Amino acid sequence: MSSMERAADRGEKKELRKEHPSGWLYLTQHDAIPILVDALLDLPPNREFNKTELAEHAGVTRQTVGNYTDLLIEVELIEEVPNTSPCRYRVADSDVVRELFELNSALNNVGE
Repeated sequence: MSSMERAADRGEKKELRKEHPSGWLYLTQHDAIPILVDALLDLPPNREFNKTELAEHAGVTRQTVGNYTDLLIEVELIEEVPNTSPCRYRVADSDVVRELFELNSALNNVGE
């Protein structure tokens, strides 16, 4: 197989991955998501926040948080706090969050 054929094959595979993303790719295909997830991992348990507070904590704009709030809820990273106006959020009590904290802990402990 020539280098041109291998490059074309890689391109096709990459496009297939984009068309049928894993949960990880679906989440991280958005530039700001890794920064927001990192900020969520840094929050104390049960800490409530609004979009402005999360934006300040993450070092991004409120608009950025607003752009991705629905996605963060959809993948069960955050949840709305009931009966709050304006709406407040917290890190979700979900399997996704528990696994994310485990992965983060494992990555932080590599090489120790």
